Amino acid sequence: MTASPARRRGIAGMSLIALSIVAVLLSLGVWQLQRRTAKHALIAALTERLAQAPVALPPVAQWPSLTPAADEFRRVGFTATYAQQPDAMVYSSGSAVRGDISGPGTWAFLPARLPGGETVVVNAGFVPNTMQDRAYEDRVVTPLVTGQPVTLTGYLRFPEGAGALTPDPDAAKRLWFTRDVAAMAERLGWAADAGLAPFYIDLEKPVPPNGLPKPGPLGVHLRDQHMQYAITWFGLALAVTVAFGVWLWGQRRAAAAVG
Repeated sequence: MTASPARRRGIAGMSLIALSIVAVLLSLGVWQLQRRTAKHALIAALTERLAQAPVALPPVAQWPSLTPAADEFRRVGFTATYAQQPDAMVYSSGSAVRGDISGPGTWAFLPARLPGGETVVVNAGFVPNTMQDRAYEDRVVTPLVTGQPVTLTGYLRFPEGAGALTPDPDAAKRLWFTRDVAAMAERLGWAADAGLAPFYIDLEKPVPPNGLPKPGPLGVHLRDQHMQYAITWFGLALAVTVAFGVWLWGQRRAAAAVG
């Protein structure tokens, strides 16, 4: 017997809902596969950059055209002098690019002057320090500031801006919670008349005699779980399809029984 108009409307409504859910789940699965492809391309690019020999620091004229996509993690070597100015510490619970680092602790950020007078901020390395003891950090960082030029090798990185949930800096401890180099420079007076680089350097070497702050080589440690996520979304889409099929079969049997 033909289903009643009310039953047909109910089946049509449930079909639309099921189709919409399946379409969303499939699109999420495809999106994860696309992200996986992009992540693999990023990992390959970063691995290649990190393995290259150091090149000269980009000239000042090129600074405005540098971008994270094209220049992040470029390995560079240059000579600079750590400035006689306050350092800044950036809190960290670990590192996504340093397998030898586990937090909590802080990264020591120091301004360095290039021969032309420009300022480049250098992340001189990790300082294990669970209590954020400013006096201890001063004892670690002060020996770096000798007033003499030093040859540095590191990786070109780009600053991070503070988010809506980022805590405000602790002025007394000169402690930041994001790598906002421009904010550090403004607060601590780092920017010289010759200009401040729009990037900073993650230091690879030299390593201080006492090992702190602890610089080191970077590595690619990006999470790649997109295939698992895609399988999850596709599995849910299949489950919804099967559940709807079972429900629809039950509706047809009920209609046949009534008829």
